[in-house]
Amino acid sequence: MESSVALALPFAGRWLVQNSPARRVPSHGVDVLGQRYAIDFVGVDDRGSTATTRDWRTALATESPERFVAFGRMIVSPVDGTVVAVHDGEPDHEARRSPFALLGYAAGQAGRLRQGIGAVAGNHVIVQDAAGGMFVALVHLRVASLRVGVGDTVRAGSPLGECGNSGNSTQPHVHVQAMDSVDLAVARGVPIVFTRYRQWGPQRGVTRDVSAGIPDERAVVGPLV
Repeated sequence: MESSVALALPFAGRWLVQNSPARRVPSHGVDVLGQRYAIDFVGVDDRGSTATTRDWRTALATESPERFVAFGRMIVSPVDGTVVAVHDGEPDHEARRSPFALLGYAAGQAGRLRQGIGAVAGNHVIVQDAAGGMFVALVHLRVASLRVGVGDTVRAGSPLGECGNSGNSTQPHVHVQAMDSVDLAVARGVPIVFTRYRQWGPQRGVTRDVSAGIPDERAVVGPLV
C-alpha cells in the first residue's frame, strides 16, 4: 500500500474544499503534473462566502481577484523541510464565476498546457518534506508575494507567499499536492493526509475535529488551535 505524506493545513481561517481525493482519484480528473492526489482550498468568510461582492459581472463577465476572500491570504508551509523550487512572475488574472466567462477559459486549456508549467501552476513553491523526502507543491500564489528562496529551511507554519489567482485558476485558491519529484513534468502524485483540522459539513450542522484524514468535498475546514 502506498504511504501518504502528512501535512498541516497551509493556512489560517476557513477554506472550502474542492477536488478532494476523498471524492475521487485522480482528484482533478487527470493524472499529469503530479496531481493525482491534489486538493484545492478556496478561502471563505464566516458565512461561507467566497467573495465579498456579487453583481452583474458575477453572472456575465470576469471579476477582479481582489473581490475574493482568499486573495492575499497568507499560505504557509504544511511541513518541515527545504524549499527546492520557487517560481514567480506570473500575473494574477481576472476571476471567472460566470458560465459565459468560464466557457472561453475552458477553451484555452490546451494552449496553457503548451505554454509550460508556469502557465498552469502559476506562481508556486515546492518544499521537500524532511520526514519522508517527498515534494509538496503549493500552487497559484499571488505574484510578487513569495517570501522564500531555493535552499531556505522552513518549518510547518512558515510563511511562503500569498494566495493568488495565477496559472490555471478560475478564482483565487491554493492547490496542494505531494509528489515523488521536484520536476512537475515527470512527477507522480503521492497520497496526502492532513493533520489536526476542524471540518464543517458538508452536511448542514455537522462539525467534527479530525486528527488525521482527507477533507470531504464541499466541506469547510480550518486548523485546530
